[in-house]
Amino acid sequence: MRTHDRLVLGFLDGWRGLLDDRVRELDLRAVAGLLPRGGTMLGTSRVDPYREQGGVAAVRAAFERHDLAGLIVCGGEGTLAAAARLSADGLPIVGIPKTIDNDVPGTEYSIGYDTAVTTVTHAIDALHSHAESHDRVIVVEVMGRSVGWIAAAAGLAGGADVTVTPESGMCCEDVCERIRGRQARGRDFSIVVVAEGVTFSPDADGRTIEAPVRLDRFGRPIFGGVGELLARELESRLGVETRTVTLGYVQRGGTPTAFDRILATRMGLAAVDLVVQGRFGRMVSVACGAIDSVPLAGVLEGPRQTDAALLQAARVFSG
Repeated sequence: MRTHDRLVLGFLDGWRGLLDDRVRELDLRAVAGLLPRGGTMLGTSRVDPYREQGGVAAVRAAFERHDLAGLIVCGGEGTLAAAARLSADGLPIVGIPKTIDNDVPGTEYSIGYDTAVTTVTHAIDALHSHAESHDRVIVVEVMGRSVGWIAAAAGLAGGADVTVTPESGMCCEDVCERIRGRQARGRDFSIVVVAEGVTFSPDADGRTIEAPVRLDRFGRPIFGGVGELLARELESRLGVETRTVTLGYVQRGGTPTAFDRILATRMGLAAVDLVVQGRFGRMVSVACGAIDSVPLAGVLEGPRQTDAALLQAARVFSG
């Protein structure tokens, strides 16, 4: 595709495409019909050029081989961190935040977050009738490694009775007390939403729960399992039948919401404009609903914590 009279190329499977020179032209036929599709047509990988032997040199070679005027990098905290380092090393790069975790510093929204929250909210809605019919506690485990944006927003939108995020600092007894309070008011069912990366603080007796750490083939932690552990603990302490629903990768797929379709389109247009203007080392961002840009280096500050007002609203709403 030519935009601003420039040829647009797409590298397959993220940084792997630049390292292995796997590329395709993004002409009109290649991008037709993308709006209702989730995921990524180019594929993705967990490759980091700085962790691969000769990775940075291979990226530079790709720039020279294809005479790239600039590279638009779309991804989450890890992908954009590598982009920020390459930018600091002199390569012309522009970033776009794309992660359901919504934890990229410098922007209010990342592409995919609204779709994930909507998917989780629909799941919570569906679980309410089951929990109420059978007088059960249902623990819903959602994604969120170090921040609780999805848990807090979906818990609030779905009317969860307890929401636990990595920032909230609850212990198991805190959760039990919230459920006992509902029981005292004649509510014999509860929905508990918990982010996968939660580590529960110790109770007064020193007891705590934490999912065992597993590593993927890149040596990075794999999260998941805390929901099942919490469900067992609640059932033991409360004597109430408790079930677990782990939504897992269903949160990453499906049809994008209208909000995400519009956001992705606006961010893409802004990123191309930054390249044409030669404003490299920037990341497209959202500020007060408007499309803007911030220094790409800001992503190296670490994950953006869940907004305190959102956490407080979720806590107050659930009583």
